[in-house]
Amino acid sequence: MNHIRFMPASLLAGFALPLVAAPALADFIDDSHAKVELRNHYINRDFRQSNAPQSKAEEWAQGFTVKFESGFTDGPIGVGVDAMGQLGIKLDSSRDRRGTGLLPFGPDSLEPADDYSELGLTAKLRASKSVLRLGTLQPILPVVVYNDTRLLAASFQGGLLTSQEIDGLTFNAGRLTKANLRDSSSRDDIGYGAASSDRFDFGGGTYAFTPQLNLTYYYAKLDQIYRQQFVGLVHTQPLGEGLSLRSDLRYFDSRGDGAERAGRIDNRNFNGMFTLASGAHKVSATFQQMSGDSAFPFLNGGDPYTVNLVTYNTYTRAGLDSWQLRYDYDFVALGIPGLSFMTRYTDGRHARTATVDNGRERERDTDITYVVQSGPLKNVSLRWRNVTFRSGNGLTNSLDENRLIIGYTLALW
Repeated sequence: MNHIRFMPASLLAGFALPLVAAPALADFIDDSHAKVELRNHYINRDFRQSNAPQSKAEEWAQGFTVKFESGFTDGPIGVGVDAMGQLGIKLDSSRDRRGTGLLPFGPDSLEPADDYSELGLTAKLRASKSVLRLGTLQPILPVVVYNDTRLLAASFQGGLLTSQEIDGLTFNAGRLTKANLRDSSSRDDIGYGAASSDRFDFGGGTYAFTPQLNLTYYYAKLDQIYRQQFVGLVHTQPLGEGLSLRSDLRYFDSRGDGAERAGRIDNRNFNGMFTLASGAHKVSATFQQMSGDSAFPFLNGGDPYTVNLVTYNTYTRAGLDSWQLRYDYDFVALGIPGLSFMTRYTDGRHARTATVDNGRERERDTDITYVVQSGPLKNVSLRWRNVTFRSGNGLTNSLDENRLIIGYTLALW
C-alpha cells in the first residue's frame, strides 16, 4: 500500500508559497475548499459462454477520495495548488473472480490487491482569464476524457492551459505524458492499447454563438501513434410549454502518426444524439457510424467522447454502426424528489476484427438512483445498475451484470 498523508490547507499554503506575504495569501486560503468522496462499489458480472475463461467476475470494494482546491494569491499572477488523495480497499474478491476493474491484481499471482492508493498534486497559475495547471489532471475534453466509472477515478500527468480571454470562447491546450489508470497506483507512459508514447499534445476550444448554440474544434496527436481532429455542434431549441430539443453532433477524423506503434489507424466516427425533454421526461435517440479500416482510438485511462459509450460497451470497433434509444424519468413529478430512472437499448452491427467480418453487439442498461433528501443520511446516493450485453458472430463474450453503488460527498470546509 502507498501511504498517503493529507495536509490541511494552511500547511499546503505554507509549503507552496513560502515567500508570499500574508495579505497576498488571503484569497488563497479564503477561497479554498476541501471535500471527501466515499464510494462503495459492488460488481457481479456473469459470463454467458461456456468457454469463457471465468464463469463470473465479482468484487466489492470501498473507495475514498479527498480533494483540496486552493484559491489564488493576489496580484497580476495568482498562484494556487490542488491536491487529491485516493485510497481503494478490498472488501471481497478472489483470483477466480477478479477483473471487474475495481481492484488491481498481481500479474503472476492473479491475486487482487488488499488496497491501493494514489496522491496527486497540481500547481496552478492564473493571469487575467487564463489558468495554467501543471501536475495531476482530470480533463473532460472531446479528445481526452478521464475515466470515472469504477472505485477510483483515473488521472493524467501533464500541463493544461485554459483561457477565456475572448468573450464566448473557451480555449484549451496542453500536453499529457503519464496516465494513472482507474485500478492502478502506478503512472504509466501515455498510450493507446499496448503501444506507448512520450507525449499527447492537444489544442482547441468551444465558441458559444448564443446560449443555445456552440461549436467546438480540437486537434490532438499521440506522438508516433495517432493524430485526431474533432468537430462538434450542440444546439438547444425551446419548443414551448416546457418542451425542448437538444441536438449534439460529433465528428472525429483519426489517422496514424509517425511510426504508428499501435498499427495502422484509419477511422472516421460520426455520431449524434437528439434529446426531447418535457418536464420530468427525456427521450433520446442516437446514431454512431464508423468508417475506415481501424477502430476508433482513445487514450488508455480515458473514455471515448461518443454518444454510444454505455455501461459496458464502447461501440468503437472498426466498421461498427450503432444506434440507441434512451428514456429518463425524474420522480419529483410524482412527489418523490431524489428518485430517478433511466433505461436504454443500444444496437451495433457490421463490426470488423482480425477474426470477425460482420459482428453484432447489443446492450440494455437500466439505472435506478435515489439521493436521500433529509435526515442523518442526507445526500447519500444509492444506485442499482443492471446490464445485459450480447454479441453475435463470435465477436466477444456475452454477459449479465449488476452494479450496486453507494456514494457520499462530505464538504470539509
